[in-house]
Amino acid sequence: MKQYNTRAIMASLLICGFVGMFSETALNIAISNLMDVFQISAATAQWLTTGFLLTLGILMPMTGLLLQWLTTRQLFIVSLASSIVGTLIAALALKFEMLMVARVLQAAGMGLLIPLMFNTILVVYPPEQRGAAMGFVGLVIMFAPATGPTVAGLLIEYLTWHYIFWLSLPFLVIGLLIGLKYLDNVTEVTRPRIDPLSIILSTIGFGGVVFGFSKAGEGEGGWTSVVVLTSIVIGLIALVLFTLRQMLMREPMLNLRVFKYPMFIVGLLLVLSCMMIILSSMIILPMYLQNGMKLSAFTTGLMMLPGSALNGILSPRMGRLFDKYGPKWLVIPGLFLVAVILWFFSSISVASSVAFIVALHIGLMIGISMVWMPAQTNGLNQLPPELYPHGTAVMNTLQQVAGAIGTAIAISILTSGMEKYLIKSSVPSEPVEMANAMMFGSQNVFVFAMTVTLIGLAVAFFIRRVNIKHAPMNSMH
Repeated sequence: MKQYNTRAIMASLLICGFVGMFSETALNIAISNLMDVFQISAATAQWLTTGFLLTLGILMPMTGLLLQWLTTRQLFIVSLASSIVGTLIAALALKFEMLMVARVLQAAGMGLLIPLMFNTILVVYPPEQRGAAMGFVGLVIMFAPATGPTVAGLLIEYLTWHYIFWLSLPFLVIGLLIGLKYLDNVTEVTRPRIDPLSIILSTIGFGGVVFGFSKAGEGEGGWTSVVVLTSIVIGLIALVLFTLRQMLMREPMLNLRVFKYPMFIVGLLLVLSCMMIILSSMIILPMYLQNGMKLSAFTTGLMMLPGSALNGILSPRMGRLFDKYGPKWLVIPGLFLVAVILWFFSSISVASSVAFIVALHIGLMIGISMVWMPAQTNGLNQLPPELYPHGTAVMNTLQQVAGAIGTAIAISILTSGMEKYLIKSSVPSEPVEMANAMMFGSQNVFVFAMTVTLIGLAVAFFIRRVNIKHAPMNSMH
């Protein structure tokens, strides 16, 4: 068995992953600031987020193929070059168009890095240590987006939004240098045939669905708008054709044989429900705190920090518990906890204390940390090594899609709830009534998130620990 410097490899991947995830959410806090600076509408500014998600949705399905075409080091260098150039352009951006190009480059870097990170872990760690390693990825995936708004709130208050990117740049360069020194080529380059039609169908399919749902979530015309319906329908048709084509090909771009493995499916469903719960509550809670309870962006960021920090810190620990006891004893209690917390959330009011909301948020994030990584690791563990790239590509792609869908549904539930409330109100334009409407809409979103959790809980009863029989990759050479 080949020895890898796993610490250095993990360090470089985690630093870069952290910075990528951090800048993704840090910019969200700056959106209203950017609308003033660039004189753009909310719908235009929203493109900074939509464009980012769209790039991820289009790139992720191709990573299975790219992981077989490029060596680990080549893919790492391409992903970081894209991130670094994007971050530099963003830091220097004088016009909205410049910032938009920068976001697409950053997203491309992230879209390649995340699957590379999962795939590298599956190859360099033996199965009995994967839980802990995946836990560190969990730390990055949860903790970085959580620190984003808090740090960005501070930077915007005292400096300018450009510093979000100036701050990220040196870390990306450090990550690149560590990676260049220690990252080995861990995957085999098999160079499967590239099928242009698969790439086109996947791009239209995943792109159309993510774009349609993102648009629906912006609330202009919502679900009935022609653009939304057309892009979702075209996207779904393309996805059906893409799926059929993959099943008929000898060397598919995205190998759907991963769906033959029952624990992979269970893990995937649990990860997708987590993604929808997190995104629907993560988007609504800050809006509620700022518009309903009239707190500043910085205070809101601080309130959400303890829960997310704890989730990140607990992730590696949950991974170790998973390595020791398997997924069942973490996942089922975790989802039960999340369901109870969301039930409490569905009755928060303008009178709820800050401490109560912070405590609920902490509970929610602890519950999620018990579910996410154990379910994901257990699911990927069942795949044979040659399906690792495809398994990670499927999981990461569908997470993006679930994220877009969850966000869109959450925002439409919020707006329709607010409208329902204000129609009945005698003084709908009063600030107090607006805050109450926000509360009423938010409560409905938490009920939706609770429903998703209960479905996840039903799925969780089928989870079994995977016993891994296949030999490690390296002993084959």
